Amino acid sequence: MTFDRGSTATLDTSCDYASATGLGGDRGPTATVTAVAPRAQRGPCQGDGTRSIRLAHTLVAVRESRETLVSDLRERGVSAPVIDEAESVVAELVANAVRHARALPDGCVRIRWKVKAGAVEVEVRDGGGETNPRPVRTSPLAARGRGLRIVRSMAHEWGVLEESNGRTVWAALGGPSRRRAG
Repeated sequence: MTFDRGSTATLDTSCDYASATGLGGDRGPTATVTAVAPRAQRGPCQGDGTRSIRLAHTLVAVRESRETLVSDLRERGVSAPVIDEAESVVAELVANAVRHARALPDGCVRIRWKVKAGAVEVEVRDGGGETNPRPVRTSPLAARGRGLRIVRSMAHEWGVLEESNGRTVWAALGGPSRRRAG
């Protein structure tokens, strides 16, 4: 489903509709929805803008988020090194959201990315968890535990936004952060 921001449908109402109508099959409430800014609101680069998807809070979301993000960034002409970093970062963030946090109230995790002048910001929103996301030291033989260290090494800036109804972990790749207070 694709909606322009100028339409009467919003991202949340379209996800609610998709969940209510069973879009997503046996895996539960799943919807892939792309929000596209109208041409007049886009930046000078044709590929600039924000996209957002909601996927079922399962490990399948890791693969689906990677594939969707990479396809979109390629279509927008983002450089290959930034795409590679964004693919790794979104995989780590979604895997962490599924393994260590609760789902959003609709049973999903939300992945959102913004492209501006070739730089990409990736956000993963979940229902929050009992622990705070932070890089940890792991044994060289450990099978897990390196995800946020990988994110930290690739992103020039990353962070966690805790809110009463969930948590968003974000990372900025390929350029200066637009989150920095000026």
